Amino acid sequence: MLHLEITESALIDVPDAAATVMQRLHELGIKLALDDFGTGYSALSYLHRYHFDVLKIDQSFVFDLDRTAESGAIVRAILALAAALGLEVVAEGVETASQLRLLRDMGCDKLQGYYFAKLAAAGEVDWPHLAAFA
Repeated sequence: MLHLEITESALIDVPDAAATVMQRLHELGIKLALDDFGTGYSALSYLHRYHFDVLKIDQSFVFDLDRTAESGAIVRAILALAAALGLEVVAEGVETASQLRLLRDMGCDKLQGYYFAKLAAAGEVDWPHLAAFA
């Protein structure tokens, strides 16, 4: 059940060591997510070199989803790429009902953002409110 999020910048300085550590983590059953997908210089090469289980669509694409056709095209392309590679997808930064609807219409069912809840300590989470989105 443990997922670790890794940003592209964490892979740049020591790529061989990162690959070794990530392989060992995966062998332990830990899921690895590539965070902020699409914002770095060589994200596609990371998908080829490292074993990720999840792509997290960067919030910058979600923010403009209901404003520009380009953001929609990028999100659809990421979803198609992830499906072809057998990866899960999480869209970050969902803040509006419109973004939620568009992402669900595109087939993205794992979402996170302030639309659902603000950051909170575990004891302060409004679980019944969140369950309404399931």
